[in-house]
Amino acid sequence: MTTHTSPLQDPQLTDRLRRIRLLALDVDGVLTDGQLYFQADGIEIKAFNVQDGHGLKLLKRAGIQVALITGRESPTVSRRAAALGIQHVFQGVEKKLPVLRELIARLGLEFDQVAYCGDDMPDVGAIRRAGVGISVPNAPSYIQKHADWVTERSGRPGRGPRDRRHPAARPGPLGRGDRHLPAWGRLRSWPCRAPASAPG
Repeated sequence: MTTHTSPLQDPQLTDRLRRIRLLALDVDGVLTDGQLYFQADGIEIKAFNVQDGHGLKLLKRAGIQVALITGRESPTVSRRAAALGIQHVFQGVEKKLPVLRELIARLGLEFDQVAYCGDDMPDVGAIRRAGVGISVPNAPSYIQKHADWVTERSGRPGRGPRDRRHPAARPGPLGRGDRHLPAWGRLRSWPCRAPASAPG
């Protein structure tokens, strides 16, 4: 498999991205820095970036559904998902591909309409099966090699899904998301600008 750091390197990958109607994401290492923080009372806390949240809101506004599939269970993830209006949240999942398969069947989608982003061994099956498999620079090389696309920005604070550039972010007649997704991000490859409103 050829892994790209930008969809612009491969027109076929860009075409596959245009078909995406569901973005499913791991949480730790993708939406966070991958480290676990515990308070003195043992409660786990996570840090999320508001710009990532804004990017996910824009995807949803464009008609692309978002799901979180994580191996850990955390009230923080539930609260963050609720704040962003993400309805499909699966926690404590050891085998992610069966959960993803069940979700897309429920949504009436096919695998070629799904992008999945992860950074560790439990994500490999979903990365390989999705229409577009995505990983991040901080993922081990044995994970990245299965991905169609490795983002330029790592899964660290301020460097999350706003780098997962859906082609609707490009100017031009790319569908109903065309008027919304130019804001997805401060991206390095798509010529777009982010509005000051609607922070994540």
